[in-house]
Amino acid sequence: MSPAANPATGPEFAPGSVALVGGGPGAADLLTVRAMRLLRQADVVYFDRLAPTEDLAVWAPRARLEDVGKRPGHHKVPQSEINRMLVTSALAGLRVVRLKGGDPFVFGRGSEEAAACEHAGVPVTVVPGITSAVSVPAAAGIPVTARGISKSFTVVSGHDPLSEEELAGLAQLGRQGGTVVVLMGIGTLGHTAAGLMRHGLDARTPAGLVERGCTPQQRVCLAPIETILLASAVEGIASPAVLVIGEVVRLAPGADLPWSGLAGLTGLTTGVAGLTDLVDNA
Repeated sequence: MSPAANPATGPEFAPGSVALVGGGPGAADLLTVRAMRLLRQADVVYFDRLAPTEDLAVWAPRARLEDVGKRPGHHKVPQSEINRMLVTSALAGLRVVRLKGGDPFVFGRGSEEAAACEHAGVPVTVVPGITSAVSVPAAAGIPVTARGISKSFTVVSGHDPLSEEELAGLAQLGRQGGTVVVLMGIGTLGHTAAGLMRHGLDARTPAGLVERGCTPQQRVCLAPIETILLASAVEGIASPAVLVIGEVVRLAPGADLPWSGLAGLTGLTTGVAGLTDLVDNA
């Protein structure tokens, strides 16, 4: 997939090639050394909404900067067009960086972009990034595994509603002590919480939402799974946020689950319906 490389330093960034670079969870100082090196050499950078960009013009002083980021419900540049832009720029002899949030191969469509480059005969390399699935919970003091509590974790995308089969499988993992991490799951939070309980996950299972993790704007919302939707609405938690479900959430600093004991008053466990009235009366 990439030119010959020294494993310690990575591949040479030759003209006419593409680097798919993971930007980490959002903080500039969590970019890798290799990512910074490639940015300094880049002729063009196509960046995402969740990539660290506040000093991008400094990190990539030679490059033309192109915003191709997606927002919930709005993809101003379709993926097929992004693929074409990467290939066209590389075939024009440019050093191309595709800068993404997190890791390019964790719900980042990096494999699609790599395949498009390979199909066009464009050399492509992947620079791993720190995935938000682990780093964002960690920034809130939530380990995804912990000795004697959880020895496994599963990462899923909440961008689209999970199927009944998927919910049943995740609920079983939760009952067995595993941790469930949901990325891009704010829009489907009610569906996910209700579905997990419907398939047997204890309604008192701790859940945590970490909004804008690893940034100065980070906020944390903790609640049992039965009231996490109400808690997130009242506290105004918005995308991007990472959802963590499991006993490991109790290890977060000050994790007293302040939204415990409200399910009987709200009836919010069945989904989004009625949320406005419940929030108004909270």
